[in-house]
Amino acid sequence: MAYDEELAARVRFEMGSTPNVEKPMFGGLAFIVAGNMAVGVSGQGGLMVRCAPEATADLVAKPGAAPMEMRGREMDGWLRVSAESVADDATLAEWVQVGVSQAQALPPK
Repeated sequence: MAYDEELAARVRFEMGSTPNVEKPMFGGLAFIVAGNMAVGVSGQGGLMVRCAPEATADLVAKPGAAPMEMRGREMDGWLRVSAESVADDATLAEWVQVGVSQAQALPPK
């Protein structure tokens, strides 16, 4: 499944003046800040969002958020956020900021 081009455009808008690189990854489109993936528009729908590992449990409590799983294992520091839950721009902006803040907190690559 191809990623949602409209959602990608909305994420691009929310990134604003934050220096980033867009790169196709994982069947979607990743937005990379300082060499670290911040947020991605998933080919499975919705977003992949990087977060502080210690914040994963609190953020999963938000509507539409779930732990990201890879090979059957939950990954602290990564979330899946449903497309429905980011239908409004304010919520999308919040999730993009979570990813950008965490990517900026990591050492640049």
